[in-house]
Amino acid sequence: MARYADILLPVDGKLARNIGYFARALRKAGLPIGPGRVIDAIRAVEAAGFTERRDFYWVLHACFVSRPEQRAVFGQVFRLFWRDPRYLEHMMSLMLPALRGAQEERSAQAAEKRAAEALLDGADRNLPAPDEAAPPEDAPVEIDASRTLSTEERLRSLDFEQMSTAEIAEARRMLARLSLPVKPIVTRRQQPAVSGQADPRASLRAALRRGGEMSRIIRREPRTRWPNLVVLCDISGSMSQYSRMVLHFVHAVAHARGQGWARVHAFTFGTRLTNITRHLTDRDVDQALARAGAQAQDWSGGTRIGSCLAAFNRDWSRRVLGQGAVVLLITDGLDRDDAGDLSRQMQRLHLSCRRLIWINPLLRWQGFAPKAGGIRAMMPHVDAFRAGHSIASLQALARAVSDPHDRGERERMLTAMRAGMSAQPD
Repeated sequence: MARYADILLPVDGKLARNIGYFARALRKAGLPIGPGRVIDAIRAVEAAGFTERRDFYWVLHACFVSRPEQRAVFGQVFRLFWRDPRYLEHMMSLMLPALRGAQEERSAQAAEKRAAEALLDGADRNLPAPDEAAPPEDAPVEIDASRTLSTEERLRSLDFEQMSTAEIAEARRMLARLSLPVKPIVTRRQQPAVSGQADPRASLRAALRRGGEMSRIIRREPRTRWPNLVVLCDISGSMSQYSRMVLHFVHAVAHARGQGWARVHAFTFGTRLTNITRHLTDRDVDQALARAGAQAQDWSGGTRIGSCLAAFNRDWSRRVLGQGAVVLLITDGLDRDDAGDLSRQMQRLHLSCRRLIWINPLLRWQGFAPKAGGIRAMMPHVDAFRAGHSIASLQALARAVSDPHDRGERERMLTAMRAGMSAQPD
């Protein structure tokens, strides 16, 4: 066991105690921090000093942050704990109705709500507004519950990025109960059937075996089979939280019985393509995603959609798309590669599969328009274009998968693209 030398900070000082409180808030926000890291942080601050706020931030960052997806939570908790007054008022207004007058006119950003819950743990969230006088004891109390929603109903429409730690845990349990049924594919091959189209050749052969007596009519019907589901999930920095929730959903689909999928294949991509299909076979979803995250080294990194799709088309397309597979492409379309190459790779992917459904979390915005070059290059080569930012949007995938005529928002986006091109000056 490691042994630590005596810390040279003053015994009656407050800094070491505040670092301990700060570590406790980070732990409540979801970061895996134990006593050893707290001791390391105190020793690091003692060695590096804390005269500059920037140096102090990065010293604690080096001690407490071990994965890229933890940076956002650390940054929000740091700003709230080591007091930024305006930011403190905004964060508390997210949690306490009594301070709603100080709330800024904007929604919570990524990890803000989790940071607020961690810092305000134990606070009374149901305090009345300060300008509201308490009603007399004999006054009748009227409650209008016509617009109240249950917890599950509220979580269905809540953005994954705006969920707290407890809400994310509950959303994962809800995703584990979702299903993605698919209709079987009718093939050209025939199989014996009790009722169906008559098979003259088979009926005559059976009659010849009985001396030419036609005793019965043999009938056949088309044979059906189940398609594969192939998921291509963007794990770049802008898609990190959405990717984790979608992969929870994909794991549930892979282990659900009676939904009809022959096999579920999953790939992640950021700056490179990673096949995580074998990790989905683990029944424990947390262990499965932990192993997948350890294999995908480009998690929360950059985005190179074109080159990753080229690698998939070259190495995996014939292996997993040869049986009329349905492809779910989860990405925001913000690409750094050449738009022309991305368009070619999307066209090849579209021609290789039965249906290509694009799930884009950016579609949650009311004013979303296909202005980015990557989005404009990808849009013409998809069968359906849908949002993927909440549980309700993932539930709507069942319609897109089962209905071959479902297009989602594709036609509207293509119309906006054509209008934008016609509006450009010659």
